[in-house]
Amino acid sequence: MPTGNTPKSVFDLPPRLHRKADPLLIGRDEQQFAAIAQALAADVRRTEERTAALQREAVGGGQRALERDLEVQSLTARLRILRRFGLDACIGRMVDAAGTVTYIGRFGLADAAEERLLTDWRAPASAPFFSATAARPLGLTSRRRYRWREGRIVDYWDEVFADDGVDHSGALDDQSAFIASLGASRSPRMRDVLGTIQADQDAIIRADSRRALVVDGGPGTGKTVVALHRAAYLLYDDARMRAGHGGLLFVGPHRPYVDYVDDVLPSLGEDGALVCAVDDLVAGGAEAAEEADPQIRRLLGDGRVVDAVDAAVRRWQRPPTRATAIETAWGTVVVGPAEWSEIFADADELPHNAHRARAWDRLLDLLEDRIDDDLRDGGGGSADAWGEGWGEASRPRDDFDAYGSGWEEDESTRETLENDEELRALFDRAWPLLDPEALLRGLLSTPELLRRCAPWLAAADVDVLVARGAPPAWTDVDLPLLDAARRGVGDPRSEVRERRARRAAAEERRVMSDVVSDLIAADDGDLRIMSMLRGQDLRGTLAQPTASERDPYAGPFAHLVIDEAQELTDAQWRMLLRRCPSRSVTIVGDRAQARHGFPETWGERLARVGLDRANVTSLSVNYRTPQVVMDVAGPVIRAALPDANVPESIRRTGIPVAYGSRDELEAVLDAWERDRAEGTAVVIGAPAFASRPRVASLDPQRVKGLEFDLVVLVDPDRFGGGITGAVDRYVAMTRATQRLVVLS
Repeated sequence: MPTGNTPKSVFDLPPRLHRKADPLLIGRDEQQFAAIAQALAADVRRTEERTAALQREAVGGGQRALERDLEVQSLTARLRILRRFGLDACIGRMVDAAGTVTYIGRFGLADAAEERLLTDWRAPASAPFFSATAARPLGLTSRRRYRWREGRIVDYWDEVFADDGVDHSGALDDQSAFIASLGASRSPRMRDVLGTIQADQDAIIRADSRRALVVDGGPGTGKTVVALHRAAYLLYDDARMRAGHGGLLFVGPHRPYVDYVDDVLPSLGEDGALVCAVDDLVAGGAEAAEEADPQIRRLLGDGRVVDAVDAAVRRWQRPPTRATAIETAWGTVVVGPAEWSEIFADADELPHNAHRARAWDRLLDLLEDRIDDDLRDGGGGSADAWGEGWGEASRPRDDFDAYGSGWEEDESTRETLENDEELRALFDRAWPLLDPEALLRGLLSTPELLRRCAPWLAAADVDVLVARGAPPAWTDVDLPLLDAARRGVGDPRSEVRERRARRAAAEERRVMSDVVSDLIAADDGDLRIMSMLRGQDLRGTLAQPTASERDPYAGPFAHLVIDEAQELTDAQWRMLLRRCPSRSVTIVGDRAQARHGFPETWGERLARVGLDRANVTSLSVNYRTPQVVMDVAGPVIRAALPDANVPESIRRTGIPVAYGSRDELEAVLDAWERDRAEGTAVVIGAPAFASRPRVASLDPQRVKGLEFDLVVLVDPDRFGGGITGAVDRYVAMTRATQRLVVLS
């Protein structure tokens, strides 16, 4: 947490950079950082005091309570980011042609006099800091970027866009400091790269969100960090992205990836986005294994199979086509086909089981109205058959006397119908309660049903699917279908919960009715205000239903950011886009890294899944992987995909790729851990190897999107042949930021 005290100097430059310690170069910064430190401490203090005051405030309910809660939420988020960073909230500065110096921060900050000390990196005023180039300076004369370590500046570099851009040559840099920063040791969690965002990356980050945007780039081009920074930018810039207005969902390929990037958005001042792996979209999906059969993967990856699931749901949504005589305690009520159609109307507005609850209510309403009408007309039986005192209940339900006293709802008719087992059985036959997993299992194992719901399938394809049937445990290709079944059917347990809630509410109303009667009896005021509690609106305020649990990933979302999107099947795309009706999507990927092939263009692939208007941008510079590693990895992928987009690396480490035998694994790791106090390593292709604190053990599929200082590749030839094997080897090799060792 920042304090009002600063070290003698914010700069902790090593001796080799002594020229950069010249007061002519850093004196202005020292003054600015002193002011920032004071403002940070004051901001923390004010925010803490305001939060505490709001939490003590007694506001009751209603709009004021909502406003208070929203303000507390905003202040709490502000406190988190203020406490997370100190002076290192400042990432750099820029100087314009007029000599104005603007300091760029992770968040905005002003002093007591409202003088701007830090400008939020996402604000329009900050854009030149990231976008300016020598060819297009955007009004800047210079730009300075800081490199921080443990709250101190250990290096900085200036870029000059005009002859008078800096006042001392010691700060000039030919980007060697920038390139050196790219080689910094990796940690188990990805860091943000605000200090090193390049102009082409910034243009993508700030691009318009109203159309789908594709970010295509090879390994190390910064696709993932661009996607994360774009998410943070949109959360700041576009009100639709905030949680109360739809929100933003960031989807990655697998759980290790999510764990790796999970800290980036909070470090950028945003904790309003949801981050998940694609399999997390389906409850229990994280345990799903990868489907090994390529034919099953092809058939169930087809987006049309999602339509087949929807068709299977609709087959259970057919209202009776003949009149039905329903026996009740008060006589026979005939429900005709038109009335059944009205009861079951608008089935596509809700999941099957939720609509079933609505249809049940409509049926009970119809029966109640018929019973009530028969009573008013004097038909249907004697007073005894209808219960004592029915004449009072036959008064109009909205008939109140001058003091508000009126008809008190009699629950007995509806409760009797609710508990009628024969009526319930009749309704169950007309609109059965479905279980989504059972429905999907039935579809995948019943030839006739599969042919009816998926008529495009060839007979041989139907035979293949039925032979496989419903697996003992769902695989990854089943998840989009299971998602469609759950969205179409709904939770089968919801009706049980609803019945319990109804019974509890009825009991609560009975108790509340007694309370209301006692209050009315005790009310001796002239206005008899308590008698208004007989009105349905005021009685309802005394017994409110509780909100049901909601799936956080169900959507709809205002925007999706999807990383490693080249791996998605059409069915997975359908699963994702159902959560974003606006089609506002950022798509990040590399066609050359698609394990199951990606022969078409991005435009062709996306048009097939319903995104026919997408802007495609490319990143072509590899900032991560040393050139010596790319010299080995490039031919691997081009042997399988001659037109693969292999990016050009700008880093030269001088560390050659090493080769050895498998029994050298432990020795290689021991030596690396002994020589390197920081950094991370990964062993790929040795499932029996147990992870160490700084050394992960992963398969080729689970390293996608990750990066490590050292990559040890074990028996890469065992990854298989064809495109899948080549992609796995290519992806594994290009995770290295410093060193690659191949053991076989």
